[in-house]
Amino acid sequence: MIELYTWGTPNGRKISIMLEEVGLPYNTHSVNISKDEQFAPDFLKVSPNNKIPAIVDPEGPGGKPISLFESGAILFYLAEKTGKLLPADPAARYETMVWLMFQMAGVGPMFGQAHHFRRFAKEQVPYAIDRYTNETHRIYGVMDKRLGEVPYLAGQEYTIADVATYPWVSRWEWHGIDWANYPNLKRWFDDVGARPAVQKGMAVPA
Repeated sequence: MIELYTWGTPNGRKISIMLEEVGLPYNTHSVNISKDEQFAPDFLKVSPNNKIPAIVDPEGPGGKPISLFESGAILFYLAEKTGKLLPADPAARYETMVWLMFQMAGVGPMFGQAHHFRRFAKEQVPYAIDRYTNETHRIYGVMDKRLGEVPYLAGQEYTIADVATYPWVSRWEWHGIDWANYPNLKRWFDDVGARPAVQKGMAVPA
């Protein structure tokens, strides 16, 4: 049974979606980041960077326990552990890694800054709001163009790249998005959101 430490954020939901997709049983431990529970000593033993998500797998490589933090690394680990959502073909595998890194380096950080300055900052800073909203919309455009060429971000198959990206796009209303401008991305968003594992994973923690 994998131990999942998470909260109701896009990064946290990546892992609950992945665990549902690959069918691994797991226990959920809620880490309420609004109450600074991510700084608790016991959690820091699992995630030294005091960020969710993190997992502990008692049956890691060689049958020994392993703890992991950083959502992209966890997705890669779970895909390799189960042989699911990461293509075996080298070209398709590298394409998947490209779009996973696109999410980790672009979608997550830029959307996260847009969330902060548009919704949570104590002071409304027009420059910051414009900067991160415009970059978020640019990234939507990159994804829309890509998804006009292939059904999923990494190509023909649903992969960890889609798992990683969906929870961030699910907050599209926070980004000031008009779906009429991104029809290919909207098609992908609806298709991925209809998956039962995605629906279950998005509801974690309850």
